[in-house]
Amino acid sequence: MQEISIQSKPKNRTLIRVPAKSALGRTRRLRRAMLGAFLSPIYCLLALHERGPGLAFRWDSAVLALRLLRRRTRQISIADVCRLLVFPMDSVRYFEFNFVWDALSNHPIRSYLDVSSPRLFPLMLVMKNHQLHADLINPDPRDLTVTDNLANSLNLEMRCDFHNCLISAAPFEPGSFEVVTSISVVEHIPEDKEAIRKMWELLKPGGRLLLTVPCAAEAGDEFIDRNEYGVLEPDEDGLFFFQRFYDEQLLSDNIFSVTGEPHRHSVYGEKAPGTYHRSQRSKMADPEYPSWREPYMMATDYGYFDSVGHLPGVGVIGMEFVKA
Repeated sequence: MQEISIQSKPKNRTLIRVPAKSALGRTRRLRRAMLGAFLSPIYCLLALHERGPGLAFRWDSAVLALRLLRRRTRQISIADVCRLLVFPMDSVRYFEFNFVWDALSNHPIRSYLDVSSPRLFPLMLVMKNHQLHADLINPDPRDLTVTDNLANSLNLEMRCDFHNCLISAAPFEPGSFEVVTSISVVEHIPEDKEAIRKMWELLKPGGRLLLTVPCAAEAGDEFIDRNEYGVLEPDEDGLFFFQRFYDEQLLSDNIFSVTGEPHRHSVYGEKAPGTYHRSQRSKMADPEYPSWREPYMMATDYGYFDSVGHLPGVGVIGMEFVKA
């Protein structure tokens, strides 16, 4: 008998209207870059004083950017290198990268699959583990090309294979990988439970799955008025599914029902409701958004919570699963 997949769906539905962002002229871009180069280390030091997460990874990113500047490679632009130096990650990525990096960076790994995480993380992991071969899946061909170019600039092309496909079409046999990571991706997949099932299937016994997803005390779905990733079809209202915030019940229904309870987890979120969405709207609309403040903001406006149910607003949960 064919199995019937029933997934819990949040009752809350929110629409994000993406504002038009004005373009910066060359002079303003240069001025902003110089200001960011000056202020970025100051805000990092302030975040360090407040014991913010992800700063060791932030430092490694800056070292990587300086290495790329010395090489003067044509495969990655000076602007991209400067962004890597001043603004390598944003918002809760500081927590997410830190959670997954702590789990993996000091452990030998040979077979590794990353499912559409922000490109910096899997490439840094490959650099850290010299025996590691990585397969990277991304359904967005533009983003995958940028990731490929960065890997070539770092001389990692022989240890990375890139696959332009959805996780549902991943060209691997079951039990192919020791580690699978997916950082802030699953929430963008409407059929999230099937995606988790596929990742779990691809793990070897004893293998580890590292996931991060947005969360809140009450689950909800966000829709957007543009095709952000060029992957999904619009609904009957012409809107595109954007992301899902998981509460404890939805985590249990759509993730833990496949993997079992996490071996380890951590919850990080805004201390005052509305902080995340105000910042999100500002980044979407303002081309001069002061991105260099984000490590300090993560240290002061966000914090750790005992559980998803204790979040006063929205946050993110990092989870590590071990396959029996």
